Amino acid sequence: MTITDILLGWILPAAGLVLFAAGAWGNASIMFGWSKSVRDARAAGHHVSLALFVPGAIGAIAMWNGPLDWMPAFFWVPLVLDVGCLPYIALVMLLPRAKGDIEAGQVARQLAAAESAKAAEEKQARSKLYFPSLAGCLLGTAVGDALGLPFEGLSPRRRARMFRGIDRYHLLPFGRGMCSDDTEHTIMVAKALIESAGYGKALRNADEFRSKLACAMRLWLLGLPAGIGMATLKSIVKLWLFLPRRWQGTYSAGNAPSMRSALIGVFWGEDPELLRLHVRAATDLTHSDPKAEQAALAVAVAASMSVRYAGRVEASAYARQMRSLLGREGAELSGLIDQVANSVGAGEATPAFALAMGLERGVTGYSFHTVPVALHAWLAHPGDYREAVLAAIECGGDTDTVAAITGAIAGAGTGLEGLPREWLERLAEWPHTAAWMQQLAQVLAEVRVDYVGAYANSAPVFQLLMRNLGFLTVVLLHGFRRLLPPY
Repeated sequence: MTITDILLGWILPAAGLVLFAAGAWGNASIMFGWSKSVRDARAAGHHVSLALFVPGAIGAIAMWNGPLDWMPAFFWVPLVLDVGCLPYIALVMLLPRAKGDIEAGQVARQLAAAESAKAAEEKQARSKLYFPSLAGCLLGTAVGDALGLPFEGLSPRRRARMFRGIDRYHLLPFGRGMCSDDTEHTIMVAKALIESAGYGKALRNADEFRSKLACAMRLWLLGLPAGIGMATLKSIVKLWLFLPRRWQGTYSAGNAPSMRSALIGVFWGEDPELLRLHVRAATDLTHSDPKAEQAALAVAVAASMSVRYAGRVEASAYARQMRSLLGREGAELSGLIDQVANSVGAGEATPAFALAMGLERGVTGYSFHTVPVALHAWLAHPGDYREAVLAAIECGGDTDTVAAITGAIAGAGTGLEGLPREWLERLAEWPHTAAWMQQLAQVLAEVRVDYVGAYANSAPVFQLLMRNLGFLTVVLLHGFRRLLPPY
C-alpha cells in the first residue's frame, strides 16, 4: 500500500467523515437548540443559520470514496443523518415526480392542442352544412334588394315604360347595383345572432339578441341611412333615449320586421320555440302591432321550410303549417296565405295575384300586402331564385322589400349556388361587399354548429356615413329622373 493509497483511500475519507460528524452535530444543535451558545444567541435576538447541506454532502463524498467495499452503497446515509440535508432530500425525491408532471403536462397540452385542432376541423366541416343556406339567405336578400330598388314606388305600368328590362341592375351606370336598408337590417340581425346565440340556447330566450340588435340599430342610425321608414326611425330614437321596453317600438304593421326575419328562420329553424322568440324580439323592437309579428313569423317559417326542402315547398303544406302556428289571433293572415296557396295551386302568376288583392298600383309597405305577394312569388317558382325575384319585382310598388324578402326565402333553399352569378358579381356594395357578406355568413355558420357566440366585425360608422351620402345622391338623381317622361 503506497502513501498515495493511504492518503486518498483512508485519510481523506476519514477526515470527510469527521467533518461530516461535526457539521451534522452542529446543524442538529442549531435546529434543536442543543448547544448553550446557540440558546444564548437566540435569547439575545440573534439569528443562527444552518450550514445547510454542506456536511451531508461531504459525508456522502467520503462514503463514496471510502476504502471498504460496502461504503459506496451507503453514500446516502450522511445525507439522511444531516438535518440540513433533509429539505434537499425531499426536493430530490420529488424531482422525478415533478419532471413527470411537467412531461405529463406537456403531453396533456399537446393532446389538448390536437383535440382542439380536430374539433376546429370538425366544426369547420359541419359549418359547411349550414353555410349554403345562410349565405343564400343573406346574399339572396342583398341581390333581390338591389335588383328591385330602382323600381321602388313605380306602378307596373310606369315601370315597364321607364325600363326595358328588370333582369339587371339599373341604379348605377354599367349595370351595377346597390342595396337599401333591407339588406342592412338583415346584416344587423346576422351580427346580433352571432353575438347572442349561446345566451339564447342556454337561457331559452331572445333577450341578449334583442339587446345586441338594439345596439346595432342605434349605431346604424348614426350613419344617416336613406329610405328609413318612419316607424323604424321613431323606434330607434326611442332606443337612443333608453326608454323602458314597454314604451319602445311604434304601433305599426309595416314590413320592416318581415324584411329582416328570414335569416332568423334559417338560423333557428330546428328550434321552433327560439325561432318564434327571436322573431318577436326583432319585431317589437320597432313595431308593436301584432300583425307585424305575424307577418315576420310567416317569413321566418317560410325560410326555415325552404332550407328543409331545398326551396321546393308545397303551398298547401306551408299554408297548413302557418294556420297551426298563427291560431285564431292570426286568422286574417292565415286567410291570406290560404289565398296564396289556392292561387299557386291554380297556376296563377304572381302579378295576377297582386292585382286580385287590389294592388294594381303596386305592393304597399303594409306587411299584409308585402308578405303574401313575396310568399306567392316564392311558392310559384320552387327552387328557382331568378324567376321568383323577377316575379316579385313585376308587381311594382315596394319592389326592393318584396324582392328582398322573396330573395331571402328562395336563396335559403337554393343556397349561394342558386343565385345568378352575374347578379352577385355586379353588386357594387361597400363597405358590406358581397365577399364581406359571405364571410359574415361563414362566421354565422360556425356559430350555428354549437351555438357558441363569437364577435362580429362591424364597418366603422364613418365608412357607412360616406357610403350612405353617396347612396342618397344616387337615389335623389333617380327621383329627379322620375319627374321626366315617359309617364
